[in-house]
Amino acid sequence: MVGHRFCLSLFFLLGLAVTAFSTLEFSRDDFPPEFIFGSGTSAYQVEGAAFQDGRTPSIWDTFTHAGSAHGATGDIACDEYHKYEEDVRLMVETGLDAYRFSISWSRLIPYGRGPVNPKGLSYYNNLINELISHGIQPHVTLCHSDLPQALEDEYGGWLSRKILKDFTVYADVCFREFGDRVLYWTTVNEGNTFVSGGYDVGITPPQRCSTPFGNCTEGNSSSEPYIAAHHILLAHASVVKLYWKKYQNKQHGFIGINVFAMWFVPLTNTTEDIIATQRAQDFYLGWIVGALVFGDYPEIVKKRAGTRIPAFTIQESKQVKGSFDFIGINHYFTTYIKNNREMLKMDQRDFSADVAADMIPIQDDSPPDQFSVLPWGLQQLLEYFKQVYGNPPIYIHENGQRTQRNSTLNDTGRVKYLQGYIGGLLAAVRNGSNVKGYFIWSFLDVLELLDGYESSYGLYYVDLDDPDLKRYPKLSAHWYAGFLKGRNITPDGPIEIQMNKTPLSDA
Repeated sequence: MVGHRFCLSLFFLLGLAVTAFSTLEFSRDDFPPEFIFGSGTSAYQVEGAAFQDGRTPSIWDTFTHAGSAHGATGDIACDEYHKYEEDVRLMVETGLDAYRFSISWSRLIPYGRGPVNPKGLSYYNNLINELISHGIQPHVTLCHSDLPQALEDEYGGWLSRKILKDFTVYADVCFREFGDRVLYWTTVNEGNTFVSGGYDVGITPPQRCSTPFGNCTEGNSSSEPYIAAHHILLAHASVVKLYWKKYQNKQHGFIGINVFAMWFVPLTNTTEDIIATQRAQDFYLGWIVGALVFGDYPEIVKKRAGTRIPAFTIQESKQVKGSFDFIGINHYFTTYIKNNREMLKMDQRDFSADVAADMIPIQDDSPPDQFSVLPWGLQQLLEYFKQVYGNPPIYIHENGQRTQRNSTLNDTGRVKYLQGYIGGLLAAVRNGSNVKGYFIWSFLDVLELLDGYESSYGLYYVDLDDPDLKRYPKLSAHWYAGFLKGRNITPDGPIEIQMNKTPLSDA
């Protein structure tokens, strides 16, 4: 108990110290020369062409066609399937070092296993070649919430150990076909929130849950989140083993996994809230990262979940432990944690009840529909990785500001957010955090999982009413281009954009 209080208090003190440091003016040149700056999207959110050239539905298609994303779908999305050359040109103009995207499993191998779709293969080869020819590194995710629906129908997808073989075979195809040019691979995006949203409360694909935790036609909120996460970890470890054994020595690439990583702070200085804050970290972050670093789940997770969480065999633990070259994190916000002991009294418990804590937003002067700008949270999160998980190589795979989607290009709130967080990131790097790269989410205004097209994160606005889906650079695109080309930035200073020095075209 005292240890938890001391540990978290130490992080708060460190955070205050680096926050003050991060207000200094900085530029891109202050980052290490090999540090990567980019932006990203994912297949279903940006590609479109959902029913073209042999692609079959994923669980995300099923989700949106059930009306679960405010009636929006990725059938057309931003149509990057046909417009990738234009988008790469915009990336070049912006000055990106790297582009993070995902491969649609159901486009490359339409039914999850079996023959490779030649048109899907051609598309990803063309995209990768276009990026490489313009000096942009491809950073590729194998599964970004879009498991082939065929595998979900056949055996329950991530709930079955059968997924281990199918995912490994799919990854083998990707490494074989693209690994001569792709050096950075991520197995699964946000495995922790994918299973909590999809198998506990049922608000994301594949929409499985049980009452009283959600309103789904089938599922078990008490056990399925733990089962699905267990299989994600085993499948990830299987793919990493394959890559290390068969491909890494000749392709010289790197492979890791991605997690959604909030930072938590106790609502009060009471022992209960401080312990609850550490417990929340163990459940939301340690559930995945702790297993990868130490070969097992955190003790509190095993204690609370009991027989509902699968146990690793000795061999599985050895295979999972250390199975990464890097860890990707998606970080958007910091939230208060308040202990909620009443959750433990429930007759049935789900993942959230096992955590037994309430999240309470921290609100600054940002509009209520935007994230508060709290870069010290990212700094403390990275310090936590350094102190608890041995300072592994990290890529910030997603960081960005949500706004309501509209035609305005003057997204000053996003620029303010990016100024603060990139400044905070620099402070963390200078403090010894082993961060290798940073990607803004998202490059374009894409389909969002829950909001459809009602919210946006993009540097570029996409006019969905235009048959050509014309792209327009926002203020944030000009700002990012200026930063990438050497302009000095002050995190809490005024927004300075010299439009004539960052000539971004419309596409």
